[in-house]
Amino acid sequence: MTALATPDQTTARGVAPTQGLRKPRRYGRILLYVALVAGSIPTLLPFVWLVRSALMQDAQMFVSPPQWIPSPFQWSNFSESLTTQPFARYFLNTVVIAVISVLGTVLTCAVAAFSFSRLRWRGRNVVFALLLSGVMLPYAVTLIPTFVMWQQLDAIDTIAPLTVPSWFAGAGGGVFNIFLLRQFFLTIPFELDEAAYIDGASPWRVFWTIIMPLSKPAIIVVTIFTFIGTWNDFLGPLLYLQNEENYTLSLGLASFQSMYITQWGYLMAASAAIIAPIIALFFFMQRYFIEGVTLTGIKN
Repeated sequence: MTALATPDQTTARGVAPTQGLRKPRRYGRILLYVALVAGSIPTLLPFVWLVRSALMQDAQMFVSPPQWIPSPFQWSNFSESLTTQPFARYFLNTVVIAVISVLGTVLTCAVAAFSFSRLRWRGRNVVFALLLSGVMLPYAVTLIPTFVMWQQLDAIDTIAPLTVPSWFAGAGGGVFNIFLLRQFFLTIPFELDEAAYIDGASPWRVFWTIIMPLSKPAIIVVTIFTFIGTWNDFLGPLLYLQNEENYTLSLGLASFQSMYITQWGYLMAASAAIIAPIIALFFFMQRYFIEGVTLTGIKN
């Protein structure tokens, strides 16, 4: 006859394998965190160098070996660099352009993505394929014709060339946004649309009351991408803005560098102040950003 196992033996037999599995998992997680920290160091190093340089005197920046901790801290670099040029005006110009571009891009790209994903019309897939082919078109190819067009419209030295294209599905960069939103819209069950149409809703009402509220993560991703692209845009303002009162932050920073080429502390301080809003935006929106990127392309 088979001997019955005692409670102590049963517990020992059941717990021992579990405890043995926990240790490899714990070690694996520790190795994963170590790898992530090691991989983040090269990414954070330029930013750390920027901040430490913004708090140093010019003579301290180029000593060998490098000095990582400023001594003394040169806090005046921030106040003096931001008041030497009208950065408040540059900031306002940049915010106005970014807000208009974000609103136009999100609205028009969402409408286009809704048409490609939720509506049925002849030639839809062909038009979408032609739209995606625009991603392969280099920006330099359309640079001169676009500039000539705005010159003929007498729109040079205005914000029109920097904002109006966003209200036409985001122009060049809008192709990616349309694709991103289309893939997300496809994850929403079509039964919701059909139920709304049975109740007498129009496609426009379905778009505003069903699709847009359920697509918040993807909308936030497009908003972040558009805002960062507009905030950091240098070539566009360089081509179309001539009057210094219309300069954006990126263009004002470039002119600041040419005027004060030897004032590296001022330059680094102004650069750190300009990228601070982008970092703050990502920290506040990172949950929606990761959620939107993760869910995009997952159907049903």
